[in-house]
Amino acid sequence: MLNLPEQVPSLWQDTAGVQPARPPLLQNITTDVAIIGGGFTGLATAHEIRRADPSVAVTVLEARSAGYGASGRNGAFAMTVVGLGFSATAMLRGNAFLQRAHRYMMTAVDDLDTLIRDHNFDCDCTRPGFLRVATTPAYERKLQKEVRLMQRLGFDDLFWLDANALRSRIVSPAYRGAMWEPRLLLVDPLKLVREDLRLAVLCGARVYENTPVLEIQRNRDKFQLRTPQGEIRCSRLVMATNAYSHLFPALKRKQIPAFTYMVATRPLTHAELDSIAWHGREGVEDARNLIHYYRLSPDNRLVMGGGPVGLTWGNTLSGDSNHRAWRHLERHIGRVFPSLANVPVTHRWGGPFSVTTNLTPAIGFMGDERAVFNLGCIGHGVAMSHRNARVIRDLILNRPIADIDCPFIQSHVLPWPSEPLRWAAVVSLRALLQAEDWMNETLLPANPTDERFEDLGANDR
Repeated sequence: MLNLPEQVPSLWQDTAGVQPARPPLLQNITTDVAIIGGGFTGLATAHEIRRADPSVAVTVLEARSAGYGASGRNGAFAMTVVGLGFSATAMLRGNAFLQRAHRYMMTAVDDLDTLIRDHNFDCDCTRPGFLRVATTPAYERKLQKEVRLMQRLGFDDLFWLDANALRSRIVSPAYRGAMWEPRLLLVDPLKLVREDLRLAVLCGARVYENTPVLEIQRNRDKFQLRTPQGEIRCSRLVMATNAYSHLFPALKRKQIPAFTYMVATRPLTHAELDSIAWHGREGVEDARNLIHYYRLSPDNRLVMGGGPVGLTWGNTLSGDSNHRAWRHLERHIGRVFPSLANVPVTHRWGGPFSVTTNLTPAIGFMGDERAVFNLGCIGHGVAMSHRNARVIRDLILNRPIADIDCPFIQSHVLPWPSEPLRWAAVVSLRALLQAEDWMNETLLPANPTDERFEDLGANDR
């Protein structure tokens, strides 16, 4: 029996309220396409397939409730970032890949905005833009280098804001400047996934909740999926399981789950909001490897996540709670915004994200062209998953791919090693990232000979 842990309740669960569960599968049925996973990817793929070809029967199987996984409990940033950011992606995959990936993600954000507006999604969507802030001289240099890199690659809507320009958007004694990018949506992720569910059903897909897939058998022309109270036969299969993919033998080593943690304060008062002057309500990240990301909720709570990354032995899914990470985030609120240091925190939660060995997403075939998988969003799946759904749609329907420049289609995904080597690898990687953050925050002084960056300012364009 698939054993998924009980969730730590999130802010999004409290604000979105309870939604009646769709019934589980209680019989044996046949469908053309079965989709395992009722998050962004699975539900978006369902409505993309049905809109493309209403004659194709589509069935979604969700082990718990729609949005139970990463889709319903993330930071809700729909953004252009891939993997660990621009410089890391360029280092790992090259500038050409970064250029393709960023253009793909630019369209992903724009298309999600269009989807939300065209279908009147009720998901608290705003488009305030994105600030990646520098809190030390080393991070200032790092971000300025990233701005230069992206402008060299032809992206003319990313700019460097100096400390004075940044203070007109948000006030913190920790900030030295920021990279500004206009393409960012903020949403309520659980409301968004529920709207994806509504659209999928409206388009004619069948969705069963509380229906974990316990076994997949591949026959000559059919797949047979066994669930606790029924079976489903299908000719094509989509594995939209992301951070839960390792629970299925065919995907066991293509990704691993890691865990991110979040906290939310009570609603801020007018005086508290005035003290930080966050008038544009932008989405904010810092320049660390193990980033902090934060935003204001519609009811004016400060929502902060990131910092310590959780790992588990054997890829168990028991990492949603981490009191050390929550204490870290609560202290960090006071470091960034001293005037908010004593504001009570009302919600603490965590959730998994999917990590591949090359730290970039992967879409591919599972065994043959009848089965497609999608995984490795690495915490940036809100916009990505909705655009990836179009690619999955075309692959599963065996038709020309509309998004011909999708950079994430991979014929082979380098597998993670088995335990104990996997544990040693991921702990070492985390330690390396932590060590670089520590150096950037404590050891590296400002360099008085640094190149000037007046030509990168938004006001000069």
